[in-house]
Amino acid sequence: MSKGIFKAATLLATFIFLIACSPKLDWRTVQAPQERYTALFPGKPDKLERRIPYLDQELLQTLEAVKIDDDIYSVSTIQLRANQSASISKLLSQLQANLINGTKASGGDVTVEDAFYKTADRQRLPIKDYFLDLKSNGKSQQLMRVRWINRVAPNGDNWIYQISVLHANLGTESANTLLSKEEYENFFSDFSPE
Repeated sequence: MSKGIFKAATLLATFIFLIACSPKLDWRTVQAPQERYTALFPGKPDKLERRIPYLDQELLQTLEAVKIDDDIYSVSTIQLRANQSASISKLLSQLQANLINGTKASGGDVTVEDAFYKTADRQRLPIKDYFLDLKSNGKSQQLMRVRWINRVAPNGDNWIYQISVLHANLGTESANTLLSKEEYENFFSDFSPE
């Protein structure tokens, strides 16, 4: 009888150990050849496409996102054809202003830090990371880290990427402190546009 109890206890301990060791984050490289990037997602992302109106035209926006517990990891892509390139700086400014001004208007805080991203050919280029504390009624509701990258393809098309993590379960850490931890940093540092 004690052998049976010992085997059951060993089996239970092994099962608990395996559950405890199974990673919450299942990192995988996602290649998006149509959107011209490679990213490291912490799970299998869902992909959505929609058309957005902009300056009397419609632009295709593609979103790949995955939700892991209280976090949403996402990459949004907008392509502007070479003949639309005059609109690129205005569109990029509008995307940034919508999020940043909305955060400030609700009483939230925005911090900007210098960062780098790497291209598919391993070139490191400077970029800005925006850390947002999104508030409602004076209380923090969500934290967000976002980065915008603009790349010009060899054919002259422009690609705008918005890489972001939205965190909903708030503790006492600031957006900068929390969203700079390894599980978030991997997502940003391993995004590579062509």
